Order: sequence, then structure tokens, then C-alpha cells
Amino acid sequence: MSALFIGVTLSRVKGRYGLEMQGVAEAYLNAIRQAGGLPVLLPLNADVEDLQPLLDILDGVVFTGGGDIHPSRYHTGMDGWVNTVDEGRDDMELALFERVLQRDVPFLGICRGIQLVNVALGGTLYTDVQAQKTGAHKHDFYPLWPRPYLAHVVDITPDSRLAEILGENQVWVNSLHHQAIHQLAPTLQAVAYSPDGVVEAVELPQASFGLAVQWHPEWLQEHASMRALFKAFIRAASKRRQVVD
Repeated sequence: MSALFIGVTLSRVKGRYGLEMQGVAEAYLNAIRQAGGLPVLLPLNADVEDLQPLLDILDGVVFTGGGDIHPSRYHTGMDGWVNTVDEGRDDMELALFERVLQRDVPFLGICRGIQLVNVALGGTLYTDVQAQKTGAHKHDFYPLWPRPYLAHVVDITPDSRLAEILGENQVWVNSLHHQAIHQLAPTLQAVAYSPDGVVEAVELPQASFGLAVQWHPEWLQEHASMRALFKAFIRAASKRRQVVD
């Protein structure tokens, strides 16, 4: 079988000499490659219509982590908690997600990715979970702790697809976010929670493979369960390729 093409969304970053750049952490690319996919970088400054020839060959899409989604996207006002907003990225990813749903392309959302999926489907976010959710624990452990630091356990719904993939009903995860799902989108199912009740994973039942997690499994590839998550995603991409071909 030829390589499975996996679209990967990017972040805008400032380069060493002040240059505007787009990129993604190699941890995402390595995890995709190790699972059997070939990452394809999706530029933020391209209209989704212009990306159509590329979308025609993608077997899956990973919506990566990054800055905050503009709160207007979920009908909330700007406040002092929101930072590193990139409305151009919001535009591109929301349009891309719509195409992914239309074509039933397997998708995996990570950190910002779970938030994007929830917002795209009509849900809302805490602009800062620790400040706004009663009883919430600390969730933004980076940069004082390394990215692979296992910050807390996550309880997984036993009969969920995620539990089947990971082979466990409880796993330890890292935690690198300050925002989280507030109101869950109507079509999503929450399938994992942190000890303080924050939604840590969702599934879209209508999709052939629609899964998003609040932690960063790409930084936890030394753990078999986290490798299994990427492998399950790539298997779904392979099945779609066989159907399309």
C-alpha cells in the first residue's frame, strides 16, 4: 500500500530573527510516522478551497494544539484569560473541519484540537478552566514541568471506542492547557474525565473515526497506550483509503 497521507494543522510562530513562520512540533510528525502515516503540513494562509486538490488525497487529519480559539466563535466575550489568538487559524481550521465531516475523513484532535471540534459543533469553552470551573485543579503544567510529565489520571468510559483503543479504563496523562470544554456540543460524547470533572476526551459517533483528547499523546509515545491511539487513527485512515480506492 502507498503512504497514508495525514494532514496536520500548523501554528504561527515568531522565528529567531523575528520572521513570521508556520510550524508544528516534531513530536506530532514522529508519532504519525511511527504509526504508519506520512504527515502533510496544511498552511494556515491558504483558503480551504485552494487546498481542495490536497484534501482529495488526505486519508486523515490531525488538529493540533496551539493558542486559544477566539471566544466570539463560541459566543463569549474577550477577557483577560484569552491569549495567543489567531483568527486566521480559526477560520482555516473551522472550514477544514467542515470538509472533514462532509467527507467522513478520520480525524484526531489534540489539546486545542478537542476545543476546536467542540466549538465547531456548537459547544463552548472555559476561557480559563482553573479560574472558572468550581473545584478545578491545575491543568497548565508546562513550562514549569516537562511536556511528558504525567500530571493526573484520566477515567475513561468503559464501553467507549477510546477505552477499546487504549486497552485501559484509566490512564495517566500530561496536561498542557488552560482552557477546556464547558458546554459539550450536542453531537459529541464525552468519554474521559480528569479527577476534577474536566472533559478529557470526546467521540463523534456519526464519524467513521472522530476522536479528540485534551492531553498531548504525541509527547507520551514511550507509553504503549498512547502509541495505540495513533495506530488506531492510522488504521482508520487505511480503511478509508481502501474504500475510496
